[in-house]
Amino acid sequence: MSTKKALKWVMFWIGLALAFNAGIYLFMGKEPALQFLGGFVIEKSLSIDNLFLFIMVFSSFGIKQEHQRRVLNYGIVGALILRLIFVLLGVTIVNMFHWILYVFGAILIISGIRMILKKEDNNSVKDSKIIKILGKIIPVTDKVEGDKFFVRKNKILYATPLFAVLILIEFTDIIFAVDSIPAIFSVTTDPFIVYTSNIFAILGLRSMYFVLGNLHEKFKYVKYGVAMILVFTGVKLSVLMFDIKIPIELSLGIIFFVLASSIVLSVLFSGRKKEIKEI
Repeated sequence: MSTKKALKWVMFWIGLALAFNAGIYLFMGKEPALQFLGGFVIEKSLSIDNLFLFIMVFSSFGIKQEHQRRVLNYGIVGALILRLIFVLLGVTIVNMFHWILYVFGAILIISGIRMILKKEDNNSVKDSKIIKILGKIIPVTDKVEGDKFFVRKNKILYATPLFAVLILIEFTDIIFAVDSIPAIFSVTTDPFIVYTSNIFAILGLRSMYFVLGNLHEKFKYVKYGVAMILVFTGVKLSVLMFDIKIPIELSLGIIFFVLASSIVLSVLFSGRKKEIKEI
């Protein structure tokens, strides 16, 4: 998918989310509408870092773009199902044990700090424990067999690297859900708002992946913005312990500012590096 076409689809999905948000405002009121918008922005921001990991995974396994689309489609369907399970489970736990929000807050702060300090390592992706475990369950072929997940050779069933990538992506989505679901609890614990904002954030991921896949060198600093958003949502949950509630309007303003700043800095610094190389 070309960058131009992918951008059009990204704008379409964002427009659809905003139309849904307008519907919430009309039928449910201002507060739920702000909660949906806050949840959507948080989930969208965190999904960007997830996509950077997808790029790294595909690159590590040498998966061509024409085969990436199928993996992304299955990955998105899996993410929708997993998020529903996480949302229902998370809301149930929060309703039973309200103090768990403070634990979520601490987890988000630690995750954000780790994201800032963590260095990228392409080799660690291919040598993942998940891939090693998969190899013990079913033999994996050395090369990609078109867009097939499984092939049969000499009457023996083999998984292909494409299936290994799918498993790795689904597993990483579980890890990211551990961060993203608690993060949205800093805005609301309404199951409807939490899940719908997650759905709309996930639906445009495939198109956004192709945008980032073509332009990811220009957005290297966005992950630091995402990390700061994680830390902020963690702080927002943690201060509830002291009966301090940060207004959702202020939260939205801070999240928008941090994300926009990271994008602007990424574009500026990537432009300067390009100029230096040309000189």
